[in-house]
Amino acid sequence: MFICNCNGIREREVRAAIEAGAERPVEIFRACGARPQCARCVCEMKQMIDDQAERLRYAAE
Repeated sequence: MFICNCNGIREREVRAAIEAGAERPVEIFRACGARPQCARCVCEMKQMIDDQAERLRYAAE
């Protein structure tokens, strides 16, 4: 599934960037060799970052 249609960034690429340490959408774009264009995907990227942080917090308990 595409998260960013403008740059053709797929969900698996976003997840890989987050797992590699991306904490902000701009870091995801950088990891994918892209730049934000219309920014419609930024909210979804932020949610994915928050979800990952939540999973890690529970895993640490």
